[in-house]
Amino acid sequence: MPELCEATRRATIARLNDHLRFTGEDGWILLSAGVAGLPIATKDAVISAVRHFADFNEDNDPHGEHDCALLTVRSNQIIWKIDYYPRDRSTEDVDPADPATIKRVMTIMLGEEY
Repeated sequence: MPELCEATRRATIARLNDHLRFTGEDGWILLSAGVAGLPIATKDAVISAVRHFADFNEDNDPHGEHDCALLTVRSNQIIWKIDYYPRDRSTEDVDPADPATIKRVMTIMLGEEY
């Protein structure tokens, strides 16, 4: 039974992460200086590729939470990752499955900026 609960928890985290990534809602999305400095058409292609990324597998998503990935867009290596912070800015541990207590922050950066 605990495995089922953990699987449900991870599926919830993945759903919430996908929602942020696709809609930009319920969190913040930050572009690194390198991505922000790309030509507009390339930057648009990067954002679209991150939004529509669906190639999750055991290698790039071992925990099934859809919280980061590496991809190439117009010869630019792109990394995006989602971090979790307490909404009340406390130092308490956060639960990424509980959207009422955490703020999701996705950062999109060039591979060389990681």
